[in-house]
Amino acid sequence: MARILVTDDALFMRMQLKDILSKLGHEVVGEAENGLDAVNKVKELQPDVITMDITMPEMDGVQAVREIKKFNSTAKVIMCSAMGQQNMVLDAIQAGASDFIVKPFSADRVQEALEKVLG
Repeated sequence: MARILVTDDALFMRMQLKDILSKLGHEVVGEAENGLDAVNKVKELQPDVITMDITMPEMDGVQAVREIKKFNSTAKVIMCSAMGQQNMVLDAIQAGASDFIVKPFSADRVQEALEKVLG
């Protein structure tokens, strides 16, 4: 079981992902609604895994991954992207993200991504 921080500016998406993660047996230790919020909550909560939306206000997901990696080089980040954001996903992977899942979420794909990043 992993401790996970869910980051997305859309409440519906956070709720959907939290539901999937809980059913898979993981603990959602916090939620963030933008990249800046996520950076602060990673420092505070020390999650095992961070799910990160790409397009958000305040600070986007790619910037947030870069900031998180500055103080936690081993952070495991799974990017969440909508269809058509492949270039941004590549930027996120280069910034240090471990994997990505495409919205809408499927429980199987979320589980696969978690297994990959948790080893």
